[in-house]
Amino acid sequence: MAKVAFIGLGVMGFPMAGHLASEGHQVCVYNRTPAKAESWCATFAGESAGTPREAARGAEFVMTCVGNDDDLRAVLLGPEGAFAGMAPGTLLVDHTTASANVAREMAMIAAEREIGFLDAPVSGGQAGAENGMLSIMLGGEQAFYQRVAPVIDSYARMMKLMGPVGSGQLTKMVNQICIAGLVQGLSEALHFAQCAGLDGHAAMEVISKGAAQSWQLENRHQSMLAGQFDFGFAVDWMRKDLSIVLDEARRNGAQLPVTALVDQFYADVQAMGGNRWDTSSLIARLKPAN
Repeated sequence: MAKVAFIGLGVMGFPMAGHLASEGHQVCVYNRTPAKAESWCATFAGESAGTPREAARGAEFVMTCVGNDDDLRAVLLGPEGAFAGMAPGTLLVDHTTASANVAREMAMIAAEREIGFLDAPVSGGQAGAENGMLSIMLGGEQAFYQRVAPVIDSYARMMKLMGPVGSGQLTKMVNQICIAGLVQGLSEALHFAQCAGLDGHAAMEVISKGAAQSWQLENRHQSMLAGQFDFGFAVDWMRKDLSIVLDEARRNGAQLPVTALVDQFYADVQAMGGNRWDTSSLIARLKPAN
């Protein structure tokens, strides 16, 4: 078993760190809000630290799962950052959904300190984190991946090394492009079914066994039909992710007209007060027929 630090105890990080502790790893956690770290320690076997540096001291592996590029820099850099507490030969695994550029930036700084770095964003949502069934896409060196794979297997359903540093984040962008298009398509399909006088649940039941099947259809159509969105992956977070996608597309020349359009649809949901609604709330924009 390994000595591990986990930095960032949000809806994803809290259960992910819990799986590490449940597997028998020695876990020290840090969270910007100390009460969340205290709650984690009351739930799982482990300890907490007052700074990222303290959490990382003595750890072989340090996992981060924070909000965005700036949050990542804040917990890694500076005199109280995790890098300051990590010894040469240790490994930083970043589960944040962030830009490929910040992954490369942090990897360079880590290398100067003889610390390994993997960008390792996850997909599967809160339910996937709680059930230990996440898909993890990684970027970095093969040797680093092989070292940490048995550890992060604690909360993985699937993991794959996609290429050099930044490749994990680029793959997560592919994931978010797919989700944006799927949720909008599902929203329009459910809206059409309602306007056509069909039983939306029955329609989804039958098409879910054909070529239209998707995770979103299986897991979100019931709550979408009921207009329930107070759970899951928030619209604010999705817009953050899509801004990263669209910035990268401008750099690499990818044409993403549908993704850009869906991003604006999410802006409409925000204007409706749905900042914290689940991403499936796109259907709320569509008015039922009179």
